[in-house]
Amino acid sequence: MSTTRRSTQRAAGERRPLQRGRAETPMAFVRTIVLAYEKYGISPNHALAAAGITPAQLRRPDARIDAEQMETISAAAMQELDDEALGWFSRRLPWGTYGLLCRASRGSPNLRVALKRWCRHHALLTDDIELRLEEDERGARLAIRERRDLGEMREFCLLTSLRYVHGFACWLVDSQLPLEEVTFPFPPPPHASAYEFLFPGPSHFDQSVASMVFGPGYLDLPTKRDEPALDMMLKRALPLTVRQYRRDRLLVERVRAYLAEPSHQPATAEATASALHLSLRSLHRQLANEGASFQAIKDQVRFERAADLLRRTDIPIKQLVRTIGFTNEKSFARAFKDWSGKSPSSFRTSGE
Repeated sequence: MSTTRRSTQRAAGERRPLQRGRAETPMAFVRTIVLAYEKYGISPNHALAAAGITPAQLRRPDARIDAEQMETISAAAMQELDDEALGWFSRRLPWGTYGLLCRASRGSPNLRVALKRWCRHHALLTDDIELRLEEDERGARLAIRERRDLGEMREFCLLTSLRYVHGFACWLVDSQLPLEEVTFPFPPPPHASAYEFLFPGPSHFDQSVASMVFGPGYLDLPTKRDEPALDMMLKRALPLTVRQYRRDRLLVERVRAYLAEPSHQPATAEATASALHLSLRSLHRQLANEGASFQAIKDQVRFERAADLLRRTDIPIKQLVRTIGFTNEKSFARAFKDWSGKSPSSFRTSGE
């Protein structure tokens, strides 16, 4: 996706120290990149060596590589083949093509406009697939319509096309886009477990189209990046497609919405993190980055619900206690006084 062309020899032939992380990327994706080399009649040996992938590892059906290796071989292949689509389409997308796509979308006022521009301009690059942004009251769906047989490259093409859009969108608004679901129109591959590391949401296979679904509120997020930031990002853009973006600017609202649902009571941090497809550690860290905490949000939600029930209903306080998620009346009364400065009965009587 970079607009600055580097020499092929440097990208593919020079070794540099690799920072080894968790090996979560299936070797099947590398084998698909090798198919692109075969398509163009070029040897993949330099790129494989640069990424530290041996012939024996390449042949192992269950082998995996880490994110750094995937970035290395992807960058080398895009430049050696002069095709950022890595052989998926009926015509090459020359080195720098996706950088131009990013530039065409960057100046948008919000994510909705940016994604519509991405889809429209992508159609100018290839008609082998069509990207569409669909909206309804339940959420936003970015879907891919296949317009020709993608053959053995189908899986890698569809998932990477979604990862390109998702990574750029997250960067553009400086927020993770948590996905309510990701769908694929093929059976679960042997490496299906790797999809949880590729997308921040549940993946479903054997569906009608490849798509990703996220909350409609994210479409209204304003874009946060200027031209110098784009120039800097494009010098090393592949991490956006290989690694997940971590910050979620709407996480506080998502936690509040989950805790406000009565069926989720009593809610724990562990249950909330699982429902939002986060680790417990990530939940606490991201909330802290937003100047919030799980306990503070939970207390605010419980106070608002308790105050509403005390104002609107005659439910006995003993019964209300469990509805709010407390184990006994004494602990509820103590917490409510800390929140409002009054006991629950005084609050109800005052009619505040």
